[in-house]
Amino acid sequence: MSTPPATGDFLARGDSEAFRWLVDSVQDYAIFQLNPDGIITSWNLGAQRIKGYTAEEAIGRHFSMFYPEEARLSRWPEEELRWASVRGRFEDEGWRLRKDGERIWANVVITAIRDASGRLVGFSKVTRDLSERRRQEVLLREREENLRSLVEGVHDQAIYLVDPQGRIRTWNAGGERLLGHLAADVLGREVGAVVEPALAAIATMQPGGAAGPEARVVWEGWLRRVDGSTFWAQVATTAVKRPDGTVKGFVQVVQDISDRRRAASLETEGRRLTEFIAMLSHELRNPLAALTNVLSLLRAEALTERGLWSVGVASRQVSHVTRLIEDLLDVSRVSTGKIRLDLAPLDLAKVVHDAVEGVRAMVDSHAHDLILRLPAEGLATQGDATRLTQVVVNLVSNSAKYTPRGGRIEVALHAAHGLALLSVSDSGIGMAEDFIQVAFEPFVQGERQLDRSEGGLGIGLTLVKRIVELHGGTVAAISPGVGKGATVTVALPLATRAGAPPATAGADGAHAEMLRILVVDDNADAAESLVMILRIEGHDVKVAHGAAEALAIAAASRPQVVLLDLGLPGASGLEVARQLRAIPGLGQVRLIAVTGYGQPSDREATRQAGFDVHMVKPVDIDTLLRHLYAR
Repeated sequence: MSTPPATGDFLARGDSEAFRWLVDSVQDYAIFQLNPDGIITSWNLGAQRIKGYTAEEAIGRHFSMFYPEEARLSRWPEEELRWASVRGRFEDEGWRLRKDGERIWANVVITAIRDASGRLVGFSKVTRDLSERRRQEVLLREREENLRSLVEGVHDQAIYLVDPQGRIRTWNAGGERLLGHLAADVLGREVGAVVEPALAAIATMQPGGAAGPEARVVWEGWLRRVDGSTFWAQVATTAVKRPDGTVKGFVQVVQDISDRRRAASLETEGRRLTEFIAMLSHELRNPLAALTNVLSLLRAEALTERGLWSVGVASRQVSHVTRLIEDLLDVSRVSTGKIRLDLAPLDLAKVVHDAVEGVRAMVDSHAHDLILRLPAEGLATQGDATRLTQVVVNLVSNSAKYTPRGGRIEVALHAAHGLALLSVSDSGIGMAEDFIQVAFEPFVQGERQLDRSEGGLGIGLTLVKRIVELHGGTVAAISPGVGKGATVTVALPLATRAGAPPATAGADGAHAEMLRILVVDDNADAAESLVMILRIEGHDVKVAHGAAEALAIAAASRPQVVLLDLGLPGASGLEVARQLRAIPGLGQVRLIAVTGYGQPSDREATRQAGFDVHMVKPVDIDTLLRHLYAR
């Protein structure tokens, strides 16, 4: 490549010379010549810029130097020259190499040069660097592919494109799943034949339509699937426009909003039901009050034995209906946040005793054995005596109703590390696992027995739960299974003792942080000895010997660490672990399995259940203490 002449000289030269200098000065295209064997014989500025080689470095070398190794090994450069010599011109696009080793995407045009006699004297080669264009094309293809994959990957919504004439042009997997139409069956069809209201929505967005092309139209209503089933749908139609503003087509999205509609309907119905219960309860109390008064007057009269019996039956039934109405009112008050507690210092043991005595006659009528276990000393707490009595009465009455005649009911109360634990156990029909999950929801009942004379509304446990929670406590139910009885445990905070010294760190000061720890083990000796050690270390430790008790204490005390045995009465430690994690505020509680089971399958089971550590009895105390703080 030589130095170009001055402008005057350039214009004075002939056409051939002028053209040569013109080619040499072009910088946007690599233009160079090859001899018949592919050796470079000329080199312009564009070639130097695009390829990175100077004329001195390029001229005299074979042009295959610009091709990747795989192309050279397949002798593609020679193939290009052969096709150019046969056809006179050959065009190709592909990867080429710069001097610095960088790959560029190039468009290459090779033209055969022949003399006047037709003899091949060489080739001209013009190369354009299309790397940026290719990069943009690749990005565009990737975006289109990603968008296509995104749309195709949506299985809960039908997403499709409709042309201005209303014909379906695309159809995703969501359309197949939601509406039942296969893509092959709907492509090219009028959308109204597939999604009935879709064409009407498009019509409103056409020029002159009610909505106009700028609008987004949303329709809700019932849609029919291929199989004839219907669902409550939302169909959203949006216009897709070209740069000049004309409508290119429409995107329609169909989704099943039956659950949303059902939830809104349930919310409305729930509010109406609450209002109806409040109104009904209020209206029923007036005639019941009159009946109660009349029965009181009749008791004062000199009645025959049959008359006294009749008054007794009527009085008991009126009392039963009155209790049902009060329960309904309480549910309504709790649901609307209108229930208020009359808190005062009280002895919980006395409240439990009096409540049990109040329902003893009803329990005796079922021929049940009723065992009451109370602490020797009273348990002081802050609460509403009337509401807590209601808790005990509901729990005992529930056990009596769901226990076959001649069963056993045990009511036990004891203190455990700042909590009062009340448990009501029975030998009744028990509860299945799925029923335990909903037992405290309103209007949920267990299976009615043929010999049950008392009715119920399924709101007793709901009231128990709400009242206990208003007292800052928790309630949990557990059952070994259907026909094996059940236990409901209530945990309530005891009154704080004035001047109680706070827990202190261990003498060695190894860990300055005091932890709230719950030890769960049905072996009393093992549990108490471990509790003693942990307390010496300065931790706040509570203990539970059963699953229901553990869940109740955990929900009330919010431990940071739970040391949990796997073999517990009523439920396995694996199940207790899952329920612990589900308690609000305990999703991150540290769970340490302390168990006699140490096989690999046992360790895998605890890992699957969410345990952080698996330790086999007898545990090494130093190792255990380290695990308490590990995160």
